[in-house]
Amino acid sequence: MVLLRMLLLLCIGSSLVEGVCSTNVNIHAELEKLRDVDKRTQKLEETLDKVLKENKALKTIVHDSRKQLKSLQTRKSLQNCDKKVAFSAGLLESGTRNIGPSNTATTLIYKKVFSNIGNAYDSNTGVFTAPIKGAYFFRFYGHCHGGTTMAVSLLKNGATQCSLHAFKPSSNSNASNGVILTLEIDDRISTQLWANTWVYDDPASYTSFSGFLIFPL
Repeated sequence: MVLLRMLLLLCIGSSLVEGVCSTNVNIHAELEKLRDVDKRTQKLEETLDKVLKENKALKTIVHDSRKQLKSLQTRKSLQNCDKKVAFSAGLLESGTRNIGPSNTATTLIYKKVFSNIGNAYDSNTGVFTAPIKGAYFFRFYGHCHGGTTMAVSLLKNGATQCSLHAFKPSSNSNASNGVILTLEIDDRISTQLWANTWVYDDPASYTSFSGFLIFPL
């Protein structure tokens, strides 16, 4: 912009010098023309500077808008992933055996994971941890042999919610129970074998634990 201004002044100055050599030149008029051109050049520079600043501001707005849009899309994608929560697992990964009896209650750890969408169930601890607040459905099954007592409870943060029970059946016995629970983030769900009771499982996965998110809250 400064270079443009200097070139304009140089051209006009040259014309003025040429005019001075002429007998018909009006020095006062030529000086006024020069001042007028100088003013117009200055306004042009100011306008150009304003346009450049506005263009820079516009680029910043566009950049920020793109970042916000990308952030919203990422959050929406994560929310959609978080809404997909479901798991199902059998008690034994392989083999055949009884769990229990024990003098104390025992948390059942289901090792044969059929599905674990959302990775909310931990097969190392037997605990499901709610990733989002919502309404969840849980179902658990137990199997025992004749003459043995089976009793299993479903716990929410250590508190019993519902149970299944079979008192020394004459032959093999199955029992199940289910419940819908409202969970907050990080609420913990597990099943617990009562003290002095047994539960049985084999590759058919008679004893199992499942749950899924019905809808978020």
